[in-house]
Amino acid sequence: MIDDRRFTQVVEADSAGARLDRWLAGRLPELSRMRVKALIAGGRTRVDGREVKAAHRVQAGERVEVTIPPPARDGIAPEAVPLRVVFEDAHVLVVDKPPGMVTHPGAGRIDGTLAAAALAHAPEMAGVGSPRRPGIVHRLDKGTSGLIVLAKTQAAYDGLTAQLSRRTVSRRYLALAQGAMRRAEGTVDAPIGRDPRSRVRMAIVPEGRGKRAVTHYRVVERFGGGASAVTLLECRLETGRTHQIRVHLASLGHPLLGDDPYRGRRASPAGDPVLAELVQGLGGVALHAAGLAFTHPVTGEPMRFACPSPDRIERILSHLRNRPS
Repeated sequence: MIDDRRFTQVVEADSAGARLDRWLAGRLPELSRMRVKALIAGGRTRVDGREVKAAHRVQAGERVEVTIPPPARDGIAPEAVPLRVVFEDAHVLVVDKPPGMVTHPGAGRIDGTLAAAALAHAPEMAGVGSPRRPGIVHRLDKGTSGLIVLAKTQAAYDGLTAQLSRRTVSRRYLALAQGAMRRAEGTVDAPIGRDPRSRVRMAIVPEGRGKRAVTHYRVVERFGGGASAVTLLECRLETGRTHQIRVHLASLGHPLLGDDPYRGRRASPAGDPVLAELVQGLGGVALHAAGLAFTHPVTGEPMRFACPSPDRIERILSHLRNRPS
């Protein structure tokens, strides 16, 4: 049996005033910020012997002690990270995922995931689906915010995955894309596979070397022209491939704001320093899962959810709508 690991350090003078979670994250680089917050919320962190909150401002000379449990050998360990629950019953859980949170453990990230947070919220999910992805029936990219449904029971898991296979789950996204998109609406039907030049990117690949991917898009609003032009789009997925919207829009020459991996040689919006600063503060990419609809996998009732654009995107929209022509 692997014992808990213990971390102890006295706060340095030049770190006085820093938030506890940020201070700890800088000294425990192997742990995600979400994981650090979970350790604090779970009472595994003490400052001078007392429990404090993540927002505690550390002071020089304080002694910080952390007890870090070993990773689970099978499956994942629950992490007490607060969730924005949109709907919940005995079978399904619909969550508004924040940007920066990974859906499930993967290469380079084993903690701080939505799956671990959901497992702490609903422990009964432990036996649902895959041990490493309990309750997860579809995913959102780390930098994407918005609606995602998880299964709390095996019956719900089987029903939801079947609906996804039949493509009867409706997923609507709002996206802020670089440039002025000319066509009012359209469809990208192009297979997606791993980019042979990068193990962290996906790409449009020749037929037969990737999976079919279909994205429908519609222009909602256009802002400005030239180098600082931006287009607000509504995208609907017919399939659900990794980075699908990001890859498809980039292939049209309109990468998402904040999506450096897929911007390629195209420069970021120029001539608008306020926009540039807002994009830097996105905390991810300008993509939000705003709508989700499916049939309840147990009751058969139609389920439909909408999630307004988060502040990180609304701040950009407000600026674009009010900037001089």
